Amino acid sequence: MSRPEPHDDAARSAPVSPSESRSPGASVPAGDDAAAPAAQQVPEPIKVLIAAAFVIALGYGLVAPVLPQFAASFGVGVAASSAVISAFALCRLVFAPASGAVVNRLGERPTYLIGLIVVALSSAATAFAQTYWQLLVFRGLGGIGSTMFTVSAMGLIVRLAPRTMRGRVSGYYATAFLLGGILGPVLGGLLAGLGMHAPFLIYAGALFVAVLVVWLRLKDETLGAKRGGATQPPMRVRDALDAGAYRAALASSFSTGWTAMGVRVALVPLLAAQVVGEGPAVAGLALALFAVGNAAALTVTGRLTDRLGRKPLVLTGLLVCGLATIGVGFSTSAVVFAALSLLSGVGSGTLNPGQQAAVADVIGPDRAGGKVLSRYQMCADAGQIAGPIIAGALADAAGFGWAFGVSGALMLLAALAWLPVRETLPEARRPRAARTDGG
Repeated sequence: MSRPEPHDDAARSAPVSPSESRSPGASVPAGDDAAAPAAQQVPEPIKVLIAAAFVIALGYGLVAPVLPQFAASFGVGVAASSAVISAFALCRLVFAPASGAVVNRLGERPTYLIGLIVVALSSAATAFAQTYWQLLVFRGLGGIGSTMFTVSAMGLIVRLAPRTMRGRVSGYYATAFLLGGILGPVLGGLLAGLGMHAPFLIYAGALFVAVLVVWLRLKDETLGAKRGGATQPPMRVRDALDAGAYRAALASSFSTGWTAMGVRVALVPLLAAQVVGEGPAVAGLALALFAVGNAAALTVTGRLTDRLGRKPLVLTGLLVCGLATIGVGFSTSAVVFAALSLLSGVGSGTLNPGQQAAVADVIGPDRAGGKVLSRYQMCADAGQIAGPIIAGALADAAGFGWAFGVSGALMLLAALAWLPVRETLPEARRPRAARTDGG
């Protein structure tokens, strides 16, 4: 929750560059970051990152359905098979602080490339695992590489995306991951005849292609943006925590990881079978509808985030997703269950571009924010790990209504954390008549 501050403003309380701290009422020079969002083109390096995100998510979706079966082939039970998946997420969480420090020291581009290479080697090694414990270790190493390229990709987007395009770029990036994650399992089904080892090797090959493309196309994107000959020091976490927007983003990141990323995947199939009275087909439909709602919202809300501001979209998304999640827990009809799943996806897609853009606003383009971004990612990972465990225990003890009710309530509490936060996009705070961007 945000500490009570009468003038809680991320643009005021966090150190920012001169371009970020322009007076809200000042005129905007032609060609500046604050030009009309519709007139700006996505920078070429960001297009490369978006394409790489699609390839990464496609490969992850390719191996995800095979991984539990591969683990079970070593003669272990369901819990041990699931632990292989948890090991990946746990290593992401544990190594996140170190990955932020690596970004600050080496730079975003080198860290991104190293992270991709680590995941590629981990995936290739997984294909040749001879024991369950080898499989567990190789997947854990993949989690380390994953957090390295995730934090560095966020850092690159922060520095390369113009301020008035950050919401749109965040939406494009999230959509690429979403589409890759949807298409990956479909492609994996078509490759089922090649055996359980093939998806890991194909994923590794695709990642090495991504490494080559990023290495060639992002040659000059390294840490230490210079202004006036002096290198800006990396932003400290304590500086970012002075900004109410960053504190609120940590809360909403945790609740989103808990609810939209963790509980949704772990408990929706069980709820469909035990309460709604339907089988895997309806559970799969509900998960697919969440993805559809998410993708549909992302196509619109990224641009709205750059025009209306970060806060309105984040609040709307948290309220919609939170209330829909609570409703899912009390569903007894397959139609209502499916409709609320779609609505919760819309809410998730509405809030994500805004909260990521707000974190980018706090950091600014002129300094590294590896540690700041890693803490933001850690909150989502922690929620994704804790949510299924705690909500699952609640479902066993008190029923699915309590499990989904608490999960939805966390999103509503995160909305309360955003209420005292002032808008981080100065253009959204200007009176319409004073704007010079035509908005």
